[in-house]
Amino acid sequence: MGRRSGRYEMAAGAPASGPGSDAICNFVICNDSSLRSQPIIFNPDFFVEKLRHEKPEVFTELVVSNITRLIDLPGAELAQLMGEEDPKLPGTNSTAAGFFRSLMSLKRKEKGVVFGSPLTEEGIAQVSQLIEYLHKNLRAEGLFRVPGNSIRQQILKDALNSGTDIDLDSGEFHSNDVATLLKMFLGELPEPLLTHKHFHAHLKIADLTLFDEKGNKTSTPDKERQIEALQLLFLILPAPNRSLLKLLLDLLYQTAKKQDKNKMSAHNLALMFAPHILWPRNVTANDLQENITKLNNGVTFMIKHSQKLFKAPVYIRECARLHYLGSRAHTSKDDLDLLTSSGSKELQPLKSQKRSRLDSCHQEETQQRTEEALKELFRHVHNMPDSAKKKKLIRQFNKHPTALTPGSDVPTSPAPRRTRSRSFSGLIKRKVLGTPVILERKSRDTTPEPVRVSKENVQLLQKCGSPAHMSQAKLKSLEGQKEESCRRMRARLLSKDSSSL
Repeated sequence: MGRRSGRYEMAAGAPASGPGSDAICNFVICNDSSLRSQPIIFNPDFFVEKLRHEKPEVFTELVVSNITRLIDLPGAELAQLMGEEDPKLPGTNSTAAGFFRSLMSLKRKEKGVVFGSPLTEEGIAQVSQLIEYLHKNLRAEGLFRVPGNSIRQQILKDALNSGTDIDLDSGEFHSNDVATLLKMFLGELPEPLLTHKHFHAHLKIADLTLFDEKGNKTSTPDKERQIEALQLLFLILPAPNRSLLKLLLDLLYQTAKKQDKNKMSAHNLALMFAPHILWPRNVTANDLQENITKLNNGVTFMIKHSQKLFKAPVYIRECARLHYLGSRAHTSKDDLDLLTSSGSKELQPLKSQKRSRLDSCHQEETQQRTEEALKELFRHVHNMPDSAKKKKLIRQFNKHPTALTPGSDVPTSPAPRRTRSRSFSGLIKRKVLGTPVILERKSRDTTPEPVRVSKENVQLLQKCGSPAHMSQAKLKSLEGQKEESCRRMRARLLSKDSSSL
């Protein structure tokens, strides 16, 4: 069979999977037209699982830092949650508890492959047969409360321990037998399904309540914070515990939905399973005292909200994604909120800088176009035949050499200026009347003559384009400079006349 004759083919460039391959997954192209319309399944927790598998220490620190943001854990309890210290559980120092522990150890002395052994993937595969069967028989009244037949349970237990195939649909076993055996499996685990390390954290989560307007705690549970805390706590469970817990809570959730048939509500199911999945091993109800209500209510809450508890919070997903994309990994939800709020503030100076750069570039382009237009205008005037009109235009260019830059390209000789003779009568007037006469005459001489532009010149300028009109601003600036020079000359003359008198 050729490469393209099958239904699927490996994408080009995808690494081949093998014993020495480090690839997580391969890209597969579907050649079957009937399957191309199927939706593509994407796991939003892909980077979360990748980070947990490849860098467990970084992942645990990330999750625990967010757990401590929601619940208050003292140093000893935090060290127990991190696995740095052995958990200190209630009733572990009493003599009764010691006797109870020895009794339970005798019951688990003969360990099999599944029952009484630490939780493994093989054990979960065997127990999942029981869970799958119970999903089909949820209408049995008193399910998980009514005990089954002990003889049938022992036969089924031996079959699971030996790893033999079991046909639960043959009718040999009753649903109560299977339900009781599932509870037995959970009760014989060396530690509860939710582990001893998490015991104190679950007690603190049960105490999360809402606050009133004055900031005082109320008796109403804070469901959102409890769900978020449980999501984080379930993320740091061992992988086998997390897998079996998800299967179990989903089964109990579906059982509670049919409580009108089986008479088993979420609270009733919690009373049946809390001692097996949450209570510490080898303790009695007297050791737990007032914590029994908290623990039972906690399991009830897990059953009711089980469909939300196995999704990583959004900020944990984002942290894991940024970790693998090479960006800065944020350590908490507050950091992500701070980043989103400060991101817009950081963009504001960048936007203003870009705006100023664009304005400066625009001004430079406008000035360059104006100079080019003036040069073209000057060349047009210079190539005109000799006439009075040409002379007038050239004089206008020569009067403002700094404003009309093309004057430097084609040099023209300025018209000679006529000098006035100083008469004797003028000297007498200056001596008699003083400096005001001189100042008036100076001011009259220094005032610039108005630029006379004929109708033909205006039409010529209009033909050359609008950039030529922008030279008026430069003309005004030159007039201002001349007025400033006149003021300085007047001040110098006043000082000379006062010294001569």
